[in-house]
Amino acid sequence: MTAMLSKPIPGSTGEILTCLPSPYVPHAATGLLYLPRFLAKCRYVKAHGALPASYAKNYKRGLDRFLCLHLGIDPAAVEKIVFESADDAQVEEGLRGLLPPDVRAAKWNRDLVQKGLTAAGQEFLKEALTAMGCADRVDQIRTVPDLIDFDEGRIE
Repeated sequence: MTAMLSKPIPGSTGEILTCLPSPYVPHAATGLLYLPRFLAKCRYVKAHGALPASYAKNYKRGLDRFLCLHLGIDPAAVEKIVFESADDAQVEEGLRGLLPPDVRAAKWNRDLVQKGLTAAGQEFLKEALTAMGCADRVDQIRTVPDLIDFDEGRIE
């Protein structure tokens, strides 16, 4: 008999937005992982005025900011493009003008999928999983993008 794997305690991390894409979804034009998620967060803020508190604390910070630091741009500039664009085509046009010619997608993607693998990162993940009632999942949820996907129900 196999033990049931734990799932996050409902509400333990706050409101969950299932409309946001996984951090592992690549941006079609650049191949950058996570960019579609940041753009989706900007679109959510444009449509609703704000993100739920559970997401607002890392909006334009956390992985949003790490991506923008990698690209040498300000997260607010990405938000401005989304806010001022009438549709996705205009967003893409604005991004072409903002992003550097070489986005170094392979470097960013490698860095992203390894976020949380340091000793400090593993401690952070252990604390987060414990708060979610899932300390038994520490050996399976090894990175920050995995934690996001787990929290949002994309990892069983």
